[in-house]
This record gives sequence, structure tokens and C-alpha cells, in this order.
Amino acid sequence: MTSEPRPLPDQSPPPSYPSASLRRGETGTVVVRATVGTDGRPRRTDVAHSSGSRRLDRAAEDAVRRWRFQPALANGQPVEATVNIPIEFKR
Repeated sequence: MTSEPRPLPDQSPPPSYPSASLRRGETGTVVVRATVGTDGRPRRTDVAHSSGSRRLDRAAEDAVRRWRFQPALANGQPVEATVNIPIEFKR
């Protein structure tokens, strides 16, 4: 059985809301797909589902790239795994 990678709360700050997006009233949810290595660092990230705003998508992906995770475990051992992370931007 394999567990999913989980963001470490104290090492996964929320993304900054882009000021241009705030001014324009842009909101939405971005789903970032992250492949997390055995060391808990994202190896690859991409936008699995766009918010409809390139600025919000970029802010979410940039934030997740800096996050640290509890790696997935298979048979008690850390393994590389992919997880989808929804990030909501709302005013």
C-alpha cells in the first residue's frame, strides 16, 4: 500500500496573490500536480487544471515548487509519487 505525499504545514506557505490579479478581481482554483521525490522536494510541477488566469496559475505553481512534503511511503519506505494540490484564490 502506498500513501500520498503530504505538504508539511510549516514548510508550505500559501502563494502570494498577484497584485494585478487582485486589482482585476481575478479568483479561481488552480490544481497543481507535483511529483515529489523521496527527499520530500518537488521534482516536477505543472498545472493540472487552470484557474483561467495565467497569473494565478503561475503563482500557485511557483509556491508549490518551494514546498516541502512528507514523501509517499510504500511498504514503509519513501517513494517518488505524484499528488494533485488544489489552491484557491478568493477575495
